[in-house]
Amino acid sequence: MSLRFRRAVILAVLLFLTFLIASCSKTKEIAVHSEVFYSYFDTVSEISSYAGDSDAVFHENAAAVSELLDHWHRMLDIYHEYEGINNLCTVNKCAGGEAVKVDRDLIDFILYAKDMCVLTYGEMDISLGAVLRLWHDARGADVPYLPSMEELEEASRHVGFDNLEIDVSACTLRLTDSSASLDPGALGKGYAAEKAAQMLISQNVTGYVINLGGNIRCIGTKADGSPWITGIRDPGNPEKLAVTLKISDCSCVTSGGYERYFTVDGTRYPHIIDKDTLMPATGFASVSVICKDSALADALATALFCMSYEDGLALVSSLDNVQALWISDDGSLRYTKELAPVIL
Repeated sequence: MSLRFRRAVILAVLLFLTFLIASCSKTKEIAVHSEVFYSYFDTVSEISSYAGDSDAVFHENAAAVSELLDHWHRMLDIYHEYEGINNLCTVNKCAGGEAVKVDRDLIDFILYAKDMCVLTYGEMDISLGAVLRLWHDARGADVPYLPSMEELEEASRHVGFDNLEIDVSACTLRLTDSSASLDPGALGKGYAAEKAAQMLISQNVTGYVINLGGNIRCIGTKADGSPWITGIRDPGNPEKLAVTLKISDCSCVTSGGYERYFTVDGTRYPHIIDKDTLMPATGFASVSVICKDSALADALATALFCMSYEDGLALVSSLDNVQALWISDDGSLRYTKELAPVIL
């Protein structure tokens, strides 16, 4: 088990305990169920029920969520292929060649990602794969290093949705540039979490929480009708909370460099890459987005982390029912005014 994965396990458990303590304080008579998965999206996934349902009902719902997460994990995997499906790894391997027949689900994801790229002025761009691959190799080396600017600038020439042909009717994808690649890391977890939530909602399930690697999606409220209590970690000390929120039927997604990073010559670099500088973004310690749709929250959290506060605030303010909170390196907080009533 890698150090990063062990860290993710510890932080996920701490976050779950925050929910558990807050929820049980008023609903002690309600049975709480939880199941943890370790196989999806290189992180810890957890589904919890505070609905008071039976063991059998919960395990049936948890199994359905697990199956759906497995589907999206395989579909969006860029490192491995799987028998019987063509996924993003397949599409990337065939770059410059023939179109690849894919599942309609993957087409829909790509179309959504393209819309999010436009919405965020290109700050959340899954076509950035050629650049992100250089950073992945640099982080994963036995001795981490920084890619040269020459390498990064060359890779950036292979970025953009202009390199991707999408045939909706034929369900095919084709990267026309042999050096181009897709990387869904900034969107995949949020998208999968929202798909899982919508599946449960379609079955009239409420009172559940999905935690996909820190991407929180709450379905409905607690059993007594009160909101959920969740926390945003302090980037300076991730075992503590910087802010506590009360939320209902929505998502809370945080992007930050305190959990996934690497160090070169004593300097710590976050994993989120700014498309404009081609370097790790360093404007904030973390940015959190609170809105109903987990996919939108995931896309925006990444984008806002790479934008100035002013530009990010303008973007969030242009959207309905979307709130955000920025934590600077010095620990100072700024947030949209509509978020104030839900901060405890």
